[in-house]
Amino acid sequence: MVKIDNIELPDFPLLLAPMEDVSDPPFRALCKEQGADVVYTEFISSEGLIRDAAKSTMKLDIYEKERPVGIQIFGANLNSMLQTIDIVEKSNPDIIDINFGCPVKKVVSKGAGAGILKDIDLMVKLTDAMVKRTKLPITVKTRLGWDHDSIKIVEVAERLQDVGCKAISIHGRTRAQMYKGDADWKPIAEVKNNPRMHIPVFGNGDISSPEKAMKMRDQYGLDGAMIGRATIGYPWFFKEVKHYFKTGQHLPPPTIAERVEMARRHLQMAIDWKGERLGIVETRRHYTNYFKGIPHFKEYRLKMVTTDDALGVFEVFDSVIEKFGDYQFS
Repeated sequence: MVKIDNIELPDFPLLLAPMEDVSDPPFRALCKEQGADVVYTEFISSEGLIRDAAKSTMKLDIYEKERPVGIQIFGANLNSMLQTIDIVEKSNPDIIDINFGCPVKKVVSKGAGAGILKDIDLMVKLTDAMVKRTKLPITVKTRLGWDHDSIKIVEVAERLQDVGCKAISIHGRTRAQMYKGDADWKPIAEVKNNPRMHIPVFGNGDISSPEKAMKMRDQYGLDGAMIGRATIGYPWFFKEVKHYFKTGQHLPPPTIAERVEMARRHLQMAIDWKGERLGIVETRRHYTNYFKGIPHFKEYRLKMVTTDDALGVFEVFDSVIEKFGDYQFS
């Protein structure tokens, strides 16, 4: 069993990574159904929250069926981050996660996200103050370092643990790498193997198959996997990994009917949550993976991502069943 503070999780839990414009309540709910053990919100700007920006406050919505759920926040100003804790607590999440890893320029330029990797003392100070502000467990998501020459993740993790961080998720790239090259899990294993570490250490980056998840567990000895890009438009990934762990066998891929049904539910939930226009637009990024591998599918995908009314998109789904219903995935 793995524990984040008092939250009990199974051995080697699978966590849905916080992803901007992806891990909203509808998608988190689908991933939870398919076996995700912990889900995280999209990252939320502390400055946006304290200014009551609509886009930021909407991200605080969580559903009971998602639990345990973490709300992830980012920022570099101590006062703003502490005010954010007070706002976030009202949504009653199970975990508050701090993003010290986002590599995007507009975040980094403000000294937040991975930008804080240039100032480890500030990173520790912020974490310490936030732990003292709330009874909820504070966890951290970060990267190996700012660049290859400044990797001190073993020391950083130790210092975060010492000020009360309850778990750490580490993406196996530096900020300089962005998402290029291969994720390096060895430094994450060094954090886990540090005899001083006793909080869970979760690995993140390049977990694109059940085999890779197993490698992270068995070869690198990490406590769990935080999975991001492999789940976009494919919430079944969690179930497939767990089945592989149990049996050593791959689950058959979902059928056309199952894919259409999942896409249909996803779109309807998104519309119910954020309205027709936004629901349609923000679900589009998932369709490539929902229907990946179907030959001669371009025309249908194009219709899905250009149709502007819900009824029209649902009609495209119906036509996919009619046209490709018998297609067998290998």
